Amino acid sequence: MKSFLRKSLLCAAACLGFAASAQAGDGPDLIFRKSTTFKLLTPNDKLATYAIDDPAVAGVACYYTVPEKGGVAGAFGVAEQTSDVSLACRQYGPIQFKEKFAQGDVVFRESRSLLFKRMQIVRGCDPKRNVLVYMVYSDKIIEGSPKNSTSTVAIQPWAGEPAPKCADFVKQ
Repeated sequence: MKSFLRKSLLCAAACLGFAASAQAGDGPDLIFRKSTTFKLLTPNDKLATYAIDDPAVAGVACYYTVPEKGGVAGAFGVAEQTSDVSLACRQYGPIQFKEKFAQGDVVFRESRSLLFKRMQIVRGCDPKRNVLVYMVYSDKIIEGSPKNSTSTVAIQPWAGEPAPKCADFVKQ
């Protein structure tokens, strides 16, 4: 019995370490959280809004809101999060493309469960309208999720500078 308990504690510690390492690094900026469900002895369920800067396009930020499960599993970082995510991307300065990109390149990726589920924000270019298109979705190794959200950024001139053409930076 002691051996089983010891193995269980080691497994829980490893899971917490994995979850902490997944959150470490230069991740998204938390803007705020809002509780949605009260839980007496464990953390509440929440909605959290985060911001990320597009790593390949200076002057664009994306804001996304995700549900975060509370309860015992949420407290230990092992709860499987739902696939519901909303997305809004905006130009906040002059647009400068740092590198060429392919249609559908990943801008940001985050784990939404201990092992198999990821949320991804991907980018594309609508060359006809000179608009950057961002889509967020979640996927699982075995089955994907049809839940998604799309946001667009019409590339505008800034401070008298002409607007660059996103089509010039799409890999062929």
